[in-house]
Parts: sequence; structure tokens; C-alpha cells
Amino acid sequence: MLRSIVRGVGAYLPARTVTNAELSERLETSDSWIRERTGIRERHIAAEGEVTSDLATAAARAALERADIDPSTIDLVLVATSTPDLTFPATAVAVQRKLGLPRGIAFDLQAVCAGFPYAITTADSLLRTGSARRALVIGAETFSRILDWEDRSTCVLFGDGAGALVLTAEEQPGTARDRGVLATYLCADGRHQDHLYVDGGPSTTRTVGHLRMNGREVFRNAVSEMVGSAEIVLARAGYRPADLDLLVLHQANQRIIDAVARKLDLPPEKVVMTVDRHANTSAASIPLALDAAAAEGRLRPGQLVCLDAIGGGLAWGAALVRW
Repeated sequence: MLRSIVRGVGAYLPARTVTNAELSERLETSDSWIRERTGIRERHIAAEGEVTSDLATAAARAALERADIDPSTIDLVLVATSTPDLTFPATAVAVQRKLGLPRGIAFDLQAVCAGFPYAITTADSLLRTGSARRALVIGAETFSRILDWEDRSTCVLFGDGAGALVLTAEEQPGTARDRGVLATYLCADGRHQDHLYVDGGPSTTRTVGHLRMNGREVFRNAVSEMVGSAEIVLARAGYRPADLDLLVLHQANQRIIDAVARKLDLPPEKVVMTVDRHANTSAASIPLALDAAAAEGRLRPGQLVCLDAIGGGLAWGAALVRW
């Protein structure tokens, strides 16, 4: 059967790093207050004039280089983002243009922090049905542009960045030992919309708006739904949590990550943690974490990896991948 196999991973982080200490100079907060509640030490912020497609293009270029794949063979570009360059056209079209790719499928997907599992699932469907053969799946965000920098409860939590995977459709035996995407699961519950949202938009306020969050409710739902998502994709492929080599969760908060790992009975060495240096980069957090794990030698061919996230909507989902 056809499987969507990961051939390369890449990432890009803006040059400017903002530490907790710097934020404490203009907000009523402190390094210790932020670290104790979130695990975050610093975050990257896009430069003036640096837009989401710039970040996405840089991450995609790195992924293509690692995959050693001719960019002209890419026929699908999918960008998961909640901070597009423009209302339209899609940021994916800008990436396609900046990379000099040929004509093909290019579109954005918006599921906030759950964007990357949603994007992986969508790309996998298109690859397995033959609509495309080689895909760039990108998570890219400039969340700094939608933050209220006077609100210490939210602005300290987020950062900018992008990560990308190259996926190719290839024949596999059709067993749980196959390489590639083995199982996916997506879900959403709009009754929780007011827990995490942006208070603006073209059809309502005609403005971009700012991010608003009920942290207590997001925490509670994040732990339960990400645990459930991981269990579902593992069961669909015939595995248990103990079989995982790596758990790559959405990097929102160290406490959430620790709680999910604890409920799945996974030791720290099986859990990727980058929230301390990247903060919450929404749809970019999982591919950024994958790139960091690869750079650290923790991500190797043949490993069973679970990608798991939750975001505004609330929307959540997971993908089980054999690397």
C-alpha cells in the first residue's frame, strides 16, 4: 500500500531572541514567575518586515536539502498557520513562488496549535489517493503580530518560527512495521471556542485582533484530549504507549507536557521538550521540535513517533509515524 514517508525535516527561527528578563523590564512579571508556570526561558520574534511566508520558505528549504529532493518534483505545498501574510491568497502560494516551485496544489490550513496534525492528515490523504506524490507540509507562525503585549498572561507564552517536513508517497508492505504515517486522528469541539480565540477578524471587527485565553480551561482540556489522541492513534496501528520511541507534543507549557507524559507512563527520555527555548509557536511547534530532536540525534529511522497537539477551537489531533 502507499504510505506517506518522511524524507526530510527542517526549521527556521527568527534571529531575535527575547528572554524572560527582557520582558520583565516592561511587564509586571519575572523570569522565575514565567519559568515556574510554563517552563519558558526565551522565545524568537520575527523582525520588522519578516512575514510568515519568509519563515515557512526558510524551513521548507532546509527540509528539502535534508531530503535531497529536487524542489521541482514537489506537487503539494500545505501551510498550517493562523497568522498568514494576507487574508488571501494563501501563504502556501507565496512559499511556492519564493521556492520557485512548479504549478501544483498549494493551500493553507487553519487549526491553530493543532494545525500540524491536521496538515499531516490532509497531506497523507492526498498522497495516498494519488492526488500528489511529493509534499511540503509546513507549520509557520508569527504570533507576535496578534499578541497584546500589555497582557502578561498571554504575551509571555508565544513565539515565532517555522518547521517543515518533506513527505513522499511510496509503496510499503501494508503492516504496522511500515515506514511513514501509520494512523491519524482529528477532532474538534466548538463549544470551547471562548477558551482560546482572537478577538478580531475580517468579517467581525475588520481588524486582526488579539489573542485571548482562559488558561485554566485550556490546560484541563489539553491534557485529557492529547492523552486520548495518542491512545487512539496507537490503538489504530496496534501499538501501546510503551511501544513509542518518541512523543512529540505541541509545545505550549512544560506542565502540560509533563502531565500528558505521566498519564501515558512515558519517561522523560521519550518526550521531546523545546518549549523552554521556543515558547508556544502554535502550528510550528511540532515540526520545530522534530527538527531539534533530529539535530540532537534523538530522531532516527525506524523509530515510532507520535505527533500530538491541541489548539483553539478547541481542535486537537495526532499522527503516528514510523520515521
